[in-house]
Amino acid sequence: MKSINEIKSIAKSTIELEGQSILKLLDFIDDDFGKVVQEILNSKGRLIVTGIGKSANIAQKMVSTFNSTGQPSIFMHAADALHGDLGNIQSEDIVVCISKSGSTAEIKTLIPLLKDMGNSIIAITGNSESYLSQQSNWTILSKVDKEACPNNLAPTTSTTAQLVIGDALAVSLLECRNFSDLDFAKFHPGGALGKKLFLKVDDLCSDNSMPSVLPNETIKNVIVEISNKRLGATAVIENNQLLGLITDGDIRRMLENEGSDWSTLKAKDIMCDKPKTIEWNELAAKALTIMEDNNISQLIVCKGDSYHGIVHIHDILKEGIL
Repeated sequence: MKSINEIKSIAKSTIELEGQSILKLLDFIDDDFGKVVQEILNSKGRLIVTGIGKSANIAQKMVSTFNSTGQPSIFMHAADALHGDLGNIQSEDIVVCISKSGSTAEIKTLIPLLKDMGNSIIAITGNSESYLSQQSNWTILSKVDKEACPNNLAPTTSTTAQLVIGDALAVSLLECRNFSDLDFAKFHPGGALGKKLFLKVDDLCSDNSMPSVLPNETIKNVIVEISNKRLGATAVIENNQLLGLITDGDIRRMLENEGSDWSTLKAKDIMCDKPKTIEWNELAAKALTIMEDNNISQLIVCKGDSYHGIVHIHDILKEGIL
């Protein structure tokens, strides 16, 4: 068995080799790459991404990325294409074929069928002289000098290169489309990611009570309001207009001040008259950012000029937004 140091050395060598190979891909980003992106942008069809073996696994990942960033795509295994799945392809679709060698039997059988159907073909291959490259409308090279496998056999560096080319295509497409975080949210409504991009402040504060006191309220009543509403704070309002905020921290600081007679104080005397606020229809993620930037736990929610409630940092964290 190899020692810990030997294992660490193998891992570092693998990462170093693959990293160097990825940087060499910069040499293959040429005018044809730009034309491929423009062709996809101008197409009225979908991307059909296909491959065989490990390249098929990379094709599946590419399709997942394309779909989540606004480019309709379908994965089609090259072997299944020859047994009925060609029926998925429509006339305006563009086919992306991924193959390191560009000369596998399935690819050689598939390409003539695609050309007979009239579909444009984009090759992602490590061999510019291959059958796939020569028969395709465009070729994007994903050539690597060596696999990370010591026998130079197992697809390692080559599949990483294919994946990076796919990411380069996806990011180029989304930036050309000005794909925003709101667009992204449409395709990711579930889970923590969806909540971060979709959940609004109003979704959180609508479940909370609306603690409030008048400016001339006694400190006793302020404490009771904060305790009853369980948000650690209360707004100071008059005619539904926000005047300030009192937190449990303000109460503690008042009690610690030995020189003050708190029995004569009113809410307006201890409130913060310039509290941080957020509009009810803003994203919850923005509320969290404001809280973190200002080291606070509560945020006043407004609806125009009116007081709308309080959102607590625990409400946001409970939803899994970090």
